[in-house]
Parts: sequence; structure tokens; C-alpha cells
Amino acid sequence: MKKNLLTVIILALVLVNLILTAVLAFSVIPQTKKSNELIDQVCAAINIELEGGQNKDSSAVPIEEIAVYNITDNFTVNLADNGDGKKHYAVFSVGLSVNKTSESYATYGGDEMTELTDKETIIRSDINTVVAKYTEEEFNADGQKAVKEEILSKMQDLFGSDYIVGVNFSSVATEAH
Repeated sequence: MKKNLLTVIILALVLVNLILTAVLAFSVIPQTKKSNELIDQVCAAINIELEGGQNKDSSAVPIEEIAVYNITDNFTVNLADNGDGKKHYAVFSVGLSVNKTSESYATYGGDEMTELTDKETIIRSDINTVVAKYTEEEFNADGQKAVKEEILSKMQDLFGSDYIVGVNFSSVATEAH
């Protein structure tokens, strides 16, 4: 008799489990799918790639689709103190690689890049702010890679990630006084 009662209890629990699984399948799963679709639509609306918000690099844009905006004057920036008691300076010139296929290309003046020329003071200020955070060793490390990446990120925040696709230093010199 005890075996029969135990079998009936197990059968009842299996049926309850089956019913709860059916409720889960028919109520929770469709709502989850709807939530995922909503998230996909929001991401598409604000143009976020689901693979990560990494900056678009200039290697993804063909060379014939890149224009270069050279900032007219050289930069002379005081670098951060590295503790040796000397003042360190960096002298360099900057060129911005611009994607000609970007929707923003026409907005910022097309081939003449007149809007970039008008905003050169803002661009120079942002570049000075970024470079001044680095010591001479940090600035020169790995071919100024970290500095270029931070400037690129700042420029992409300012103009859009698909417009400015690269930062180039055409001449660089650091010195201590």
C-alpha cells in the first residue's frame, strides 16, 4: 500500500511539474521574445551595434574614401610632470582622417571642410587637453598609440563615430627644460 501511495504522489508531482512547465512556456517565453525584439528595435533606432561600441578605425574605410584635414599650426603642449624636476614639452602637428562616405561629410563642409576650419579652436583645445595628461614617457610609448586613440575617441564624441576615423601625427618632437 505504501508503494502505491508513493507512486500516486510521484505521479501527482510529475503532473504539477508538467502544468507549471506549460504555464512557463506559454506565458514567460513569449514576453521574453517581445522584450528582445523591443531592445533590438531601440538599438537599431539609435544605431548601436550589438557587438560592442568600439570606435571605428580608419583601416575599415578604404583609403580612397578618406580625406585628411590638417590642422594649420603646430601644437606645443606642456606634458604632465614625471617627477624629474624638468618641464617637458611636445611639439607636433595633427591631421584628422575623415570618412568621405559619412553622412556628416557634407554637413561639415565637404571637400573644403569649412565647418572643421570654423571649429578648429574646439578641436585644438580638446587635443591640448588630452596630450597634457601624459608624461613624456607615456606620450612616446608605442608610437603615441594611446594618445592618438584618446584623441580619436574625443573627436568621435564631438563629430560622430563614422566621420572622424583616424588621428595622425605628421611630426613629433619632445624635449625637456
